[in-house]
Amino acid sequence: MKNISFILCLLIFICSCNSSDKKIAENLISVRQDFSEGKEIYNDFCIQCHMPNGEGVPKTFPPLANSDYLKNNRIKSIKAIKYGLSGEITVNGVKYNTTMAAQGLSDKEIASVMNYITNSWGNKNNSLITEEEVSKIER
Repeated sequence: MKNISFILCLLIFICSCNSSDKKIAENLISVRQDFSEGKEIYNDFCIQCHMPNGEGVPKTFPPLANSDYLKNNRIKSIKAIKYGLSGEITVNGVKYNTTMAAQGLSDKEIASVMNYITNSWGNKNNSLITEEEVSKIER
């Protein structure tokens, strides 16, 4: 009898969900898709230098895993993917001076890969990067 009451209450709860709850669920599904798309883009464009685990290559290609640079330089990180990067940067206390070519990705692809990178390998980004945000970033 308790199981039937529980199921009945659960059904009433589910049926009473309003549209804003459904919108939240849709957004969560969308975020998961962004990470999936971002992982695919990472595997196609970034993995050769930054490696499958995001640890990079010591003294050659900076790590993305647990990266203080990513955490503290959101716009510069997006710019690096969008326009390329040259000159010295410091990541986790180590200096790197390698050139990174622009990847030729759309603003949507850049947002997707940045969301994947900034939420992988010990990184946590609570403010997701949007296509609109990327589109506003200029050289």
